This record gives sequence, C-alpha cells and structure tokens, in this order.
Amino acid sequence: MKFPLDSKRIKILLAGIVTMFIGFFVMTLDKSEFGMGFLGITLGPILVLIGLLIPVFSLFSIKK
Repeated sequence: MKFPLDSKRIKILLAGIVTMFIGFFVMTLDKSEFGMGFLGITLGPILVLIGLLIPVFSLFSIKK
C-alpha cells in the first residue's frame, strides 16, 4: 500500500499549518482595542488564508 503523500507534500502541508499559526499569533500582537488595527484586521487574516491555501494546492497538485 502506497502512502498518498510523499515527503515533499508533507513538508508543504506543515508549512501551511505553520503559516496559519503565525497568522493567528500576529492577530494577537495587535495592541488596538478589540484587535482593530492593521495586524488584527489585515495582516493576520491574510496569513491565515495563505496558510489555508498552501496545503490545498499541495494536496491537489498533479504528480509528474
């Protein structure tokens, strides 16, 4: 039985998860009230979305 993910895809998957955690951490760094500054509203959510898209693209990419 062959494992569907090779080591390259697992590393990309882990990179996406780490990027998501960095995005959540960046959102907590915002010192504005209720996190309404640049870090909490713009940069953090963008990093989380990128972290969600990285594993999706790695899982659905075609092997050559």
